[in-house]
Amino acid sequence: MSDTTRETDEPTVDQTPAQRQSPDQRPSADGGRPPDRTQGADQHWKVVPAPVREPADTRRMGLRTAMAINAGKWAASLSQRLGLGSGGMIGGRLALTLQPDLLQRLATGRRVVMVTGTNGKTTTTQMVAEALRAKAPAVSNATGANMLDGHVAALLTQLDAPFAALEVDELHLAQVTERFEPSAILLLNLSRDQLDRVGEVRTVAASLQRALTQAPGAQVIANRDDPNIVFAAAGHPHVTWVSGGVRWRDDALNCPQCGAFIGDVDRDWRCQCGLARPPADWKVTDTGVLDSEGTHHELALALPGHVNRVNATFALAAALQLGGEEAPVLARVRRISQAAGRYDTVRLGGRRVRLLLAKNPASWLEMLDLVSSNDEPLVLVVNSREADGYDVSWLWDVDFEMLRGRPVQVAGDRALDLAVRLRYAGVRASVASTVEVALGGTEGGLPDVIANYTAFRDLHTRSRT
Repeated sequence: MSDTTRETDEPTVDQTPAQRQSPDQRPSADGGRPPDRTQGADQHWKVVPAPVREPADTRRMGLRTAMAINAGKWAASLSQRLGLGSGGMIGGRLALTLQPDLLQRLATGRRVVMVTGTNGKTTTTQMVAEALRAKAPAVSNATGANMLDGHVAALLTQLDAPFAALEVDELHLAQVTERFEPSAILLLNLSRDQLDRVGEVRTVAASLQRALTQAPGAQVIANRDDPNIVFAAAGHPHVTWVSGGVRWRDDALNCPQCGAFIGDVDRDWRCQCGLARPPADWKVTDTGVLDSEGTHHELALALPGHVNRVNATFALAAALQLGGEEAPVLARVRRISQAAGRYDTVRLGGRRVRLLLAKNPASWLEMLDLVSSNDEPLVLVVNSREADGYDVSWLWDVDFEMLRGRPVQVAGDRALDLAVRLRYAGVRASVASTVEVALGGTEGGLPDVIANYTAFRDLHTRSRT
């Protein structure tokens, strides 16, 4: 190896966020100062896409970085060949061990979109990736490996792709923005989830707020209907606000800044401390979305439900921000019919079933609302393993009462806890030892199977074997 290819002491990465100009010093696209994005001000968002930079030339990488990349690719490929998984974690973990600053090196020269929130991350990330591919190649952590090793593994898959759409765990966004500044950050929602691992919603909101202060130049696309997201994003200089309405309200009744009671978050609330619901740049409708100029954009998605129109709006806003054109972007998003198995029709126990994911009260509300429009057989599955969170007290926060009059089969590690909750909700439920046994107790139609995280993952894996 010649001296010209050896690693230098200083990494060849962009400046850290702290070294960049402050937002007040950075000129806007028209040469003046950035627009005032204070609470309550009239906001007129327009797309001013930045140029796409070329990714770093891998031939000029140092020996250590090249070794880390090759080792990561090899580990991921071996994991896939041995049937141990997609390699979405092991490859990135090994590569990071060999080169700790590999994430920022791989991100250099790319336009990276980070997607975070309690619910909808995987689906929205797939939509963003497809939307960006209407302009140029894009990589994504499609398997849901949403921490740093998963991000590295995704970026390793195509070193010359100019775009990346990366799902990130809510508590790990700050670790990402310490390392590099994404082009865009999507903040979907916050609600209680895995309380024994993650903690209370306000803890997560404070972590997101800290992450955004480390990325002052990123374009933030945020949910204006969630007070916790408004708290996290309101102080950022570049925010596009999306309005999709509020379904789950129990984690948004009190101000995350001062604790005062807000009440009805569907209205234009303003807390006594000054935190307020900002004007919307995008408004989701029953069929599509209205932009800030009042133009209606038809979505016509293959994925069902209002929640996916909200997800698609975030993806559309991100793609346009990064220079995409509406028609090809929407054409790609409309073709998505499942996301990492979510909403997919698969075979289980000799039956064709629709597989749905619900992992906390907010997502259960959306999925129960989705299946309430039909009378197909219904199977509910709940586990409580490490990835789910061991605490299942959240079952009592879910409005299972909407299932009254409809026979339900239940299965999973915590099937008995679920059956007790359904009994108190006035829902007739039968407990089965497995999902396959539960499906055997149903007749006709296309059953809906709603499962929480590890139950969904196991069922999706079994459906492919």
